[in-house]
Amino acid sequence: MVVEVMNAIGRGARAAAPVLELAPGERKNRALRAAAAALRARRHKILAANERDVQEAQRQGASGALIDRLKLDEKRVEAMARALEDIAELPDPIGTVLAEWRRPNGMLIQRRRVPLGVIGIIYESRPNVTADAGALCLKSGNAVILRGGSESARSNAAIHACLEEGLMVAGLPNACIQQVPTSDRAAVGHMLAGMSQYIDVIVPRGGKDLIERVRREARVPVIGHLEGVCHVFVERAAELGMARQILLNAKMRRTGVCGAAETLLVDRGCAATHLAPLVQALLEAGCEVRGDEATCQTDARVKPAAEQDWSTEYLDAIIAVRVVDDVEAAIEHIRRYGSHHTDAIVTADGAVAERFLARVDSAIVLHNASTQFADGGEFGMGAEIGISTDKLHARGPVGVEQLTSYKYVIRGNGQIRP
Repeated sequence: MVVEVMNAIGRGARAAAPVLELAPGERKNRALRAAAAALRARRHKILAANERDVQEAQRQGASGALIDRLKLDEKRVEAMARALEDIAELPDPIGTVLAEWRRPNGMLIQRRRVPLGVIGIIYESRPNVTADAGALCLKSGNAVILRGGSESARSNAAIHACLEEGLMVAGLPNACIQQVPTSDRAAVGHMLAGMSQYIDVIVPRGGKDLIERVRREARVPVIGHLEGVCHVFVERAAELGMARQILLNAKMRRTGVCGAAETLLVDRGCAATHLAPLVQALLEAGCEVRGDEATCQTDARVKPAAEQDWSTEYLDAIIAVRVVDDVEAAIEHIRRYGSHHTDAIVTADGAVAERFLARVDSAIVLHNASTQFADGGEFGMGAEIGISTDKLHARGPVGVEQLTSYKYVIRGNGQIRP
């Protein structure tokens, strides 16, 4: 039964993809704006559905971090609606000429942007992914199959209904944005291994177990990341007030997002003046601190760090803290324990900052800014499906342009190859 349902969804998506590829940009924008209006008009239904999801998750003993990712409020629904409108304002990427040149034989060659085709998105917890992913795929001319987690099923369905309303207003097929209607885990397995004739790319967004399963079982290309072990390095030339402000935002603004800082590195050259105040600020903000020997000596509340703490994505109010000798030691620590996601340096020394930015091999590197800016919306992309730590095709925030490929269009006047 699951296979039949999934194959029917796949056939619908494959049929909708060429329709969407040829749809004028304004038609796609009309769908996005109508969906945004529907989100606002139906916000009370969305919030009621979300409250049921949250209550069920709490009954099942879900962590505070998961509840934070799951929970919606008026502000978050409005943010979803604004994201759809922001995406509508972006230039339509489809058909854009990326490069053009003429050969000596007179042929004109163009490299032109095209959709990927049909995208399958498998995600957990965050209901806003339904809106963001559906909108980004629509704007980039891709049909999409959404498979959200069972913990957010009611919320996802309520949000998806708004996207369907937008498609209807614009006269686009409902199959452009489909939601898998079952929480049966067999649906995920079939998406990964049994739908290569329908799905061109899989994008997973969720915990490490999900990402690893997708990478292991998928029979089509995958865009994704394993985890976000993000660092803040406070270099010896850092201004303490700025370092404190950036650190608290990077760790505590939202602990459950992949751009949340998980490790603080403090330069030995400023440890005497900066380490204790930074640790105290974290503790007073309600963050558990696990530190090396030097960090433990600053406050009795600091717990000794174990080896695994340096490579752990907590997604919670916990941080690992270590003193390192200099910027080279910080870069080496990040190389050894990081996940190539997002890493920041705080310093007034521009030369040291440039060395860090050039040598830290992460998708996003920042100077004097919070790691929580690792977000497509903050990059001006309207929204994102996720942050890719891959190096092929897409890296960093996966937005509209990252959901496209290209083809070569050649115009001649009778040329033949000798």
